[in-house]
Amino acid sequence: MPIRVYNSLTQKKEEFIPIKKGKVKMYVCGITPYDACHLGHARAAVAFDVIYRYLKHVGLDVMYVRNYTDIDDKIINRSKESGLPWKEITERYIQEYQQDLESLNVLTPTKEPRATEHIPHMIRMIETLIKNGKAYEVDGSVYYAVRQFKTYGKLSHKNIEDLESGARIEIDETKKDPLDFALWKKVKPGEPSWESPWGLGRPGWHIECSAMSTEYLDQPFDIHGGGRDLIFPHHENEIAQAEGANPKNFCNYFLHNGFININAEKMSKSLKNFLTIREVINLHDAEAVRFFLILSHYGSPIDYTEKNMTEAKTALDRFYMLAQRLDKCGLSSRAERSDPGIATAPSGPRNDIEKELATSLRELPQKFEAAMNEDFNSAGALGSIFETIRIYNKYLDAQGPEATPFSKWAAAEWEKCRKTFSEVLGVFGSEPTQYFERLKQSSAKTKSVDVALVEEKIAQRREARLAKDFKKSDFIRDELLKMGVEIKDRPDGTTEWHLR
Repeated sequence: MPIRVYNSLTQKKEEFIPIKKGKVKMYVCGITPYDACHLGHARAAVAFDVIYRYLKHVGLDVMYVRNYTDIDDKIINRSKESGLPWKEITERYIQEYQQDLESLNVLTPTKEPRATEHIPHMIRMIETLIKNGKAYEVDGSVYYAVRQFKTYGKLSHKNIEDLESGARIEIDETKKDPLDFALWKKVKPGEPSWESPWGLGRPGWHIECSAMSTEYLDQPFDIHGGGRDLIFPHHENEIAQAEGANPKNFCNYFLHNGFININAEKMSKSLKNFLTIREVINLHDAEAVRFFLILSHYGSPIDYTEKNMTEAKTALDRFYMLAQRLDKCGLSSRAERSDPGIATAPSGPRNDIEKELATSLRELPQKFEAAMNEDFNSAGALGSIFETIRIYNKYLDAQGPEATPFSKWAAAEWEKCRKTFSEVLGVFGSEPTQYFERLKQSSAKTKSVDVALVEEKIAQRREARLAKDFKKSDFIRDELLKMGVEIKDRPDGTTEWHLR
């Protein structure tokens, strides 16, 4: 089944055909490290991590490049405001970003180039643009002549006339046309600078990505990714630069992830609804945060609210509660290894409900792959997973509290699926006991809940129920609710608890 992607360049879904069979070259715009990264940065990193994982999962050899824009106006301004050296600022926030992504189980790309390590590549590209009549130098600065690139606007689908009406020249700029943009900026007092044919200065933002992407991936390459806000002007300008210097296609497929809103409002510092990755991870388990980020299609906007985050955590809990039940029933491969008696279990379904589960497990890999092949639709893939979880729970409920580990086929299929989900989506990789313990400790820390006390009260309630003292049992349940603890009694006699 072919992979289809929504290509921002053509504004339609297309079959994804790599330039070189079996290999994929992908470039994704990284961060400008001048401040703590926010949830929008996490959304982009996780979205393209899932794409990277899936391409590798289906057997493609992926060269994945994600850069750091470690010289920029924002970095220079932050250095002036703080009095700290600009290199110290960039190093600090790159390290913090890498730690955040590690918490979110984001794989490290093949290459992570920094702009300041590629100044010579940028200078060579600018020299070529001047030679090709696409750029010009004025008093130590170099500008791209937008009108000289006839297909400018082909990614953003903007036309020159509309752009011209909204363009303006800053007071300190010397460019010939309001539409033109800086490739090289003449040094200003106190700013970092590098030697160039035009004197001391530093590169513009856009030339950095054109130079780094083509340096590592050649031209053309397969996939260029980033947030939807980068379509214009950044990615549009990247195309103009790369194709202006080397007159052939820059990249075949442009993929863009959607925005994150906070309580239905655009996330911004001015609205004071700005959430850093670290703040969110301190509030919620990191695996639940990642799950929330992939619960919607990567190209769709998502709304971060406590309600949506709780619903995401509850869905993730369902997966681990099932895994925990299977462990307790002895249906997991770990139990099988420790109990030789399971080896004599029937190899297939024996009744209607087992047949329904067998069918769901058999069809799940195909449904999962079909969803992921349709523009990496993680939302659809997760939907198929949770439909199977529903049937699995129905199957286990039907066994009653004395369930015996007779379904070797179900255990084997479960473990295979779980391995795939962890490999492709980067979630469902924890052991159930570890997951719930981590969740309880994290939630208890946030809400100041005494975990030991909760466990003690649940044990007392269990004793009251066994003694048929339902009044005491209900009283303890109400006590737990007042503490913010919800409990759920399972058919197998166990009790799960979660913080509301």
